[in-house]
Amino acid sequence: MTELETAFRPAGERTADPVDTVIVGGGFTGLSAALELAMRGHSVRVLEREDQVGGLAASFDVGDGRRLERFYHHWFSSDTEMIRLCESLGIADRLEAHETRTGMYYANAVYRLSAPLDVLRFAPLPLADRFRLGLLALRARRVRDWRELESRTAEEWLVALGGRRVYEVVWRPLLEGKFGAYADRVGATWMWTKLNLRGGSRTRSGKETLYYIKGGSDAVLTALRRRLENLGADVRTGTAADAVHIREGRVRGVSADGVFHPAGHVLATTAPELAARLLDHPGADHPAVPELLRRWSAVDYLGNICLVLENNRRLSETYWLNVNDPGFPYVGVIEHTNLDRPERYGGRHVVYLSKYLPTDADLYRMDDEQVFEYSLPHIRRMFPAFGRDWVDRFHVWRADHAQPVITPGYSRSAPAVESAVPGLYLCGMAQVFPEDRGTNYAVRDGRRAGLLIADRLATSGSDDD
Repeated sequence: MTELETAFRPAGERTADPVDTVIVGGGFTGLSAALELAMRGHSVRVLEREDQVGGLAASFDVGDGRRLERFYHHWFSSDTEMIRLCESLGIADRLEAHETRTGMYYANAVYRLSAPLDVLRFAPLPLADRFRLGLLALRARRVRDWRELESRTAEEWLVALGGRRVYEVVWRPLLEGKFGAYADRVGATWMWTKLNLRGGSRTRSGKETLYYIKGGSDAVLTALRRRLENLGADVRTGTAADAVHIREGRVRGVSADGVFHPAGHVLATTAPELAARLLDHPGADHPAVPELLRRWSAVDYLGNICLVLENNRRLSETYWLNVNDPGFPYVGVIEHTNLDRPERYGGRHVVYLSKYLPTDADLYRMDDEQVFEYSLPHIRRMFPAFGRDWVDRFHVWRADHAQPVITPGYSRSAPAVESAVPGLYLCGMAQVFPEDRGTNYAVRDGRRAGLLIADRLATSGSDDD
């Protein structure tokens, strides 16, 4: 055993082979960071607590055994990092562009909102406000520097752009449906990012074009893991990190399921609150740790619950239906097979019903069968012809940390990637700002974190002992 292994191994734990870097979390962020390190010849180990890689992009079997994400995913034309990753993995030929239909459920009716003319037909608003709604996105895209908006809430900015009535009918229900009690604290930067993304994926005619890959995110993750393992990276699933150990002024490794993994660099790709738990023990001995615990634990998150239906017929022709009805328990109804073909899922029509909410909310705490039964009458109210016999199978997926709450002035509280503890790094959704979370930014920021660690390794050497 090396001095690093014997001097800092916690009592009672076995010791794995030492590596330059341990990465906690096997989502796109962690795997992309690992790829950058492995391509430069550094030894790297990824520890993922679930039995598969992918994080929020992990998949399950649907239809005739095809794989589909637990939580809905698609890419915009501006998601160049993900497109570039697919090219580097040799699977870019599987990328497909789709013109999609979007809509809004308001006052027990569905309104199509896929093109500029649809906005002018949006009957819940007077004609003058329909014009204001149509111009709002154009005015939002004229903002070139997000810093202009960082001191404002989304409500303040949207009212200034489109007026109070447009806000009350269109934007308030969406913000409250997604952020609940946080709705009036959401920053304008978050809303600006959303409007820019959707506007950037529209054709000259105003139609929205989204991208999906044949085989879903599982196809990308499978190819990425294979590339990593060919480069010598050690990717371990079903391995939950318990603690990051810090001794004599720097990181020394990670404990996971009774095994100590010695490393001079550790990258956590979890939510900051979960990363803080890895440091909340006597073996994290550094004067910067108390401040890290405070800052990392202060980032608020919402969970997400997704009810996924495998139906034997189509609900509607709409891909993405925003819900502006406070009586409906979900904020979005996403009919995936109006983006990708149902033939790829054994002829099933796959629908996601999504809700962001605190993890102590009643809906989140229901068991799967209760969630399904609770949801049926609401779905029937939205789609009167719908019946239980339409559903061949259902699935319920939960994520405790699905959406960081971005408030005004967030750039001053967002955690840094490189911490004050030598060798300790944090990279995840909470740091994507000013953009919002998504696999594209997970790949981008994971690559940046990997390059940063590679630079530190080149400067200080891989042993750091």
